[in-house]
Amino acid sequence: MTHKLSDPVAPAADPIDFDMFLKVDIRVGTVVEVEPFPEARKPAWKLKIDFGSGIGVKKSSAQIVEHYRPDDLIGTQVAAVVNFPPRQIGPFMSEVLTVGFPDEQGAVVLTRPDRPVPNGARLF
Repeated sequence: MTHKLSDPVAPAADPIDFDMFLKVDIRVGTVVEVEPFPEARKPAWKLKIDFGSGIGVKKSSAQIVEHYRPDDLIGTQVAAVVNFPPRQIGPFMSEVLTVGFPDEQGAVVLTRPDRPVPNGARLF
């Protein structure tokens, strides 16, 4: 039986060492702008996320329309991988990967701190 990455019952991935984990730079930022992304193959929002002075404001395409409206997102802190290369998604260049977990139907639930933290803070 094969599992999709978004499958909540998939077995754990192969072990990695701690140095490999440290290579993935996951930071927190505040959503400052949300726009529709009608050109996306799957429903998505175009986000601008402020990661503070060290990283700045970055763009992300996020397939989160099932659970989040633009008004819900503005001012919300979210987690994102900031050191992947930019990725062209249709006419939009996504600069960071906003991360979350699938709910039981596979819709994304955002990963975010339960208390405010400084923009740009790194996950460890």
